[in-house]
Amino acid sequence: MNISPKEVKIDQDRLWVELNDGRTLGVPLAWFPRLLKASPEQLENFELTPRGVHWDDLDEDISIQGLLLGQGDLTHKHSEVA
Repeated sequence: MNISPKEVKIDQDRLWVELNDGRTLGVPLAWFPRLLKASPEQLENFELTPRGVHWDDLDEDISIQGLLLGQGDLTHKHSEVA
């Protein structure tokens, strides 16, 4: 079975992703600084793709595989190491 997002909700602290297999993932919004700093209008402007969630205005892509592995925004982790 290919696991894909069915619905996305964002509250003050968490990103919630309902998957097509019935699971719901809740991860800290702090994992994704672009989402954390975005306006409510920007957060609502997303697209579900077979592999994840995309916010064009925010240049943010979140993969379901990454969420299942417990990964946040990897672009910021690379800059912290340098």
